[in-house]
Amino acid sequence: MAQHIVLDRVSKRFPPAKRGGDEIVAVDDVSLSIEQGEIFGIIGYSGAGKSTLVRLINQLEPVTSGAITVGDVTISELRGKRLREQQTGIGMIFQRFNLLTSRTVAGNVAYPLEVIGVGKAERRRRVEELLEFVGLAGRADAYPEQLSGGQQQRVGIARALAANPQILLADEATSALDPETTAEVLDLLARVNRELGVTIVVITHEMEVITRIADRVAVMDAGRVVETGLTYDVFTRPQTDTAKRFVQTVVRALPEGDELARLRARHEGRFFTVSFTESGSSTDEGVSEARVFSALAKAGVDFNLVHGGVDDIQGRVYGLLTIAVRGDAESVAWALQGIGSGVTVEEQR
Repeated sequence: MAQHIVLDRVSKRFPPAKRGGDEIVAVDDVSLSIEQGEIFGIIGYSGAGKSTLVRLINQLEPVTSGAITVGDVTISELRGKRLREQQTGIGMIFQRFNLLTSRTVAGNVAYPLEVIGVGKAERRRRVEELLEFVGLAGRADAYPEQLSGGQQQRVGIARALAANPQILLADEATSALDPETTAEVLDLLARVNRELGVTIVVITHEMEVITRIADRVAVMDAGRVVETGLTYDVFTRPQTDTAKRFVQTVVRALPEGDELARLRARHEGRFFTVSFTESGSSTDEGVSEARVFSALAKAGVDFNLVHGGVDDIQGRVYGLLTIAVRGDAESVAWALQGIGSGVTVEEQR
């Protein structure tokens, strides 16, 4: 794929909050490449700099240093009319929807088209098309206060798509929604990406959002990108402490400390960690929890699953199990060896 958005050593600094204080470094020397047509996630704890970073991409905030290129245009160098023209191709949706309460649903979606001078007939056609696309064809004359949170966010998505943008920036777009509505909005964003070919950048602290729709992900901490890669790889093999802490909120982590001690007190035998992933290829052998248990049972060893389970990440399986195994050392070794390829087994000491 072609590179769509490129950040080259981008930093953003703000003046000190009080006289004599230090300047605030919100984004610190970040380099990223986001490919045409992908869904790219940026995750980080509060204050990590992720929302500032997304505002730099569409230049709602100017960079302090570095360069941002969108397509073949260095947007960070533009000013005035040329910048506004470039920003038309970048839609944005927000956590709190930011709808105009004095306007109807149709009026909200039409607003960006009015700003760029689109004629009335074309505006009406485009609004009807977008409301049909987001599933709100019958609510054109409703006002935001008459809609649920999920419906308001659908209006926000329709409005962001009004000017046919090539890029959609979603800043904590599901944080104010319940889990069921979140799933519906994420399905809609995936459809926007799939059917319209829009590159989507998702800013969030919700790991379930990333594992559901993001192709790749960057992890931010203290203004820096500390890890980046395919979503499945980052969540199954995190390399940094920050990424590991995030992953533990979604993927069943290994028991440690007091939790491990409690498990050992309740279960006899040697503790082993069994992890398995799917290769993602059509020839995958289908590693599964059942295969692991079948190999152990076939060897005639006694075992219990004491912690963990199987997670779905981007439609692929990742298993992380802790098992207590009882039996003589030779039988246990033979049983674990018999689980087969695609599985990693380590004893917990």
